[in-house]
Amino acid sequence: MPSLNDAYSTYPAMATIMGDTALLRHMARFEGALAHAQAEAGLVPAEAATVIAEIAASLPFDEPSLFADAVKAGTLAIPFVKSLTAAVRTHTPSAAPFMHFGATSQDVIDSALVLQLGEALVLIDADLTRLAGAAAGLARLHRNSAMLGRTLLQPATPTTFGLKAAQWLSAAMQSRTRVRAIAREALVAQFGGAAGTLGSLGAHGAATAAILQRRLADANAYPPARDATVHGTPIPWHTRRGALISLASELAIATGIAGKIARDISLMMQYEVAETFEPSEAGRGGSSAMPHKRNPVRCMLTVSAALRTPGLVATLLTGMVQEHERALGGWQAEWGALPELVKLTAGALANMADTLDGLQVDVARMRANFEALKGLPMTEMLSLALAPGLGRAEAFALVEAAAKEVAASGRSLGEIVKANTSATAHLSPAQIDAILDPLSALGATQAFIDTALDGWAKLEA
Repeated sequence: MPSLNDAYSTYPAMATIMGDTALLRHMARFEGALAHAQAEAGLVPAEAATVIAEIAASLPFDEPSLFADAVKAGTLAIPFVKSLTAAVRTHTPSAAPFMHFGATSQDVIDSALVLQLGEALVLIDADLTRLAGAAAGLARLHRNSAMLGRTLLQPATPTTFGLKAAQWLSAAMQSRTRVRAIAREALVAQFGGAAGTLGSLGAHGAATAAILQRRLADANAYPPARDATVHGTPIPWHTRRGALISLASELAIATGIAGKIARDISLMMQYEVAETFEPSEAGRGGSSAMPHKRNPVRCMLTVSAALRTPGLVATLLTGMVQEHERALGGWQAEWGALPELVKLTAGALANMADTLDGLQVDVARMRANFEALKGLPMTEMLSLALAPGLGRAEAFALVEAAAKEVAASGRSLGEIVKANTSATAHLSPAQIDAILDPLSALGATQAFIDTALDGWAKLEA
C-alpha cells in the first residue's frame, strides 16, 4: 500500500514500479536471465537454467523476513539469493550449485534497478510527451493572445501566452530527447562478479556478460534501452556511476521544467491576476476554512517536487566518490535517493501534463491586465519611435516624464503623449495609438513559436 508521502509525490502505478516488490521481481528476473546466459555460454546445464528461471519467476517472497535479514546482511541480495537457492534446491537439488553463479550482490541489485528504471521511464516518457503536446496546443491556440511580459515579477514589455507555452514546449521536448539519449548509456546490465573481473567464470566470463546484457536489454520495457549498443564486452560499472547519475540528473531537470511551468501558472492563477486556472475537479483545491478559495494544488505539489529533487541529486553526486572496486556507503546512499527522485519526477510531470491538458485561459483578463497599466509597458517602443526625430536622450526623457505623469494623474500614456507638442511634431495620434498596441511590439514572437511547433512536429512525425 503506498505511503502518504508517495500519494503526495507520485501516482500509484509509479509507486508500484519503484517499490520493493518490483525490485524483488526484477532481481528474480536477473537470476533467471543469468542462468540462461550461462547455459548459452556453456557454463551451466540447460536443464538447471530452466529450473532456476522458472522458480525465480514464480517464487513468492516473504518480504518482511527478507527485509529484516537485509538490514543484518547490509544488502537485500544476500537473503534474496539464499531464499531463492533454497527453493531451487528443494525442487531440483542438482540445479542449486548454479544459482547466482559467478555474480555478486551488486550485480543483481543494479541490474534489477536498470529494469525498474526501464518501466518507470516508459511512463515518464509518456508524460513528457503529453506535457509537450499540451504545450504545443496552447502555443498554437494562443499565439496572438497578448499579455504582459513580466521580469523580476514586475510588468515588462508585452508577449503572448502562445510564446510562453512555446517555451514550455521547447523545454519539455528537449528534456525528452536528453532522457532518451542518456538512457541508452545508463540502462546497461551490471555483471562483474566479486571484484569486477568475472574471474570465477574463467574463459566464459566475457561471453556470459555479453549474452546477459543482450537478454536484459531485450527484457527492458523502455525502447531506448533495447536500442543501447555495447561495443565488445560490457564493462562492469560497480563504482563507475556517471551514466546512472547523468540519467538521475536529467530526471531532476525534467522535474525543474515542470516546476517552472507550475510556478508560472500558480502566479497567473493569483486572484489579482486571474489569467489562467488549473482544471477544476470536485474536491481539488478547496480550503478547510475559506469556501471561496481555489488553490493551485497540482502546481503546489509540482513545485514541492522541484524543490526536493536537487537535494536528492546532490546525494547521488556525493556518493560517486567510491572506494576501489566496491563502495562503502556511496552506492548504498542511492537506494533511497534514486527511487524517490524517480517518483517525484513522475508525479511532477503527470501533474503538469494534466494541468496543461485542461488549463483554463482567460484571454480577456490578460488584455485587461495589460490595459490596466495605461500604456506603461510600451514606453520602450514609444521612446524608440520618437528617437529619430528628437534624439535618443530627449525621447527617453519625454517618455520618462510622461510615465511619471501616468502614475500621478491616472491618465493613460497615450493621452499624455498625444497632448505633448514635442511628441506630436514627429508622431501623429494614430501612429501613437499603433505604437501603444501590444500586438505591434511582438518582434520575433511568431517566428519563435513556429520554431518550437516545427520542432515538435518533426519529433512526432
